Amino acid sequence: MPLTDTETDAPPVAATLSVRSLLVWGLLAGLVGGLLAFGFASAFGEPSVERSIAIEEAGSGGHSHGEEHATGDAHDHGAPAEEEEEVVSRAFQSTGGLGIGAVAYGLGLGGLFSLAFAFAYGRVGSLSPRATSLAVAGLGYLAVVLVPFLTYPANPPAVGNPDTIGDRTGLFFGMVAISLALLVSAVATARALAPRIGGWWSTVVGGVGYAVVVTVIAKLLPTFQEVPDGFPGSLLWEFRIASLGTSAVLWSGIGITFAALLHRGLTRTRVA
Repeated sequence: MPLTDTETDAPPVAATLSVRSLLVWGLLAGLVGGLLAFGFASAFGEPSVERSIAIEEAGSGGHSHGEEHATGDAHDHGAPAEEEEEVVSRAFQSTGGLGIGAVAYGLGLGGLFSLAFAFAYGRVGSLSPRATSLAVAGLGYLAVVLVPFLTYPANPPAVGNPDTIGDRTGLFFGMVAISLALLVSAVATARALAPRIGGWWSTVVGGVGYAVVVTVIAKLLPTFQEVPDGFPGSLLWEFRIASLGTSAVLWSGIGITFAALLHRGLTRTRVA
């Protein structure tokens, strides 16, 4: 895929970078982002998870659901907790399991990110390669994480009805697909309007249109109010902020690392 370096700190240079190179850089960026997300989640997310599990086990959260445990085992109604066998220890879940999951997710997201960059470069205005990488990261976080999260926020242990987990999961991923489709439409609309009304106003029209349509759709979708009485609101808020922060660290880590690797590759090609 031809990439033209239009950075202001270097003369224009035409370079041909293969999709393979972009994919390798995406995987490396995903590895870095996954490790950073693991560190953030360990420091800021796990304390709220531990407190939520303690509430769940003590039964002070109303009723115990256990839907957020990594074992994924559904609790039988009325079955004593002692009869349930712990497949994976909580100690491993909060350390090795969390690290493996974060890195694996980062690698997968990094690969998809490189393909998204290849598609977006040259189609989101006259942005340089590095600026395009950061734009893809920011827009991706908005469409894939923030908007679906505001519609169906994450819940800690002891919150949520296991009978509705299938519906909530399906609706969440449906919202991700809708948000991505609307984002692509907004970018296409802005590009089509740019020659007539200018880049600034076309961007405003595309952004406002995306916000309005996605808000209307979110309001039309089913809602779930499943926070039990007595569950600390501060703990719920802490968990959800940590969840958003972990995703923000992951996406920003991938975008910045990919931009750095891309710039380095273009610089080497220019020197060669």
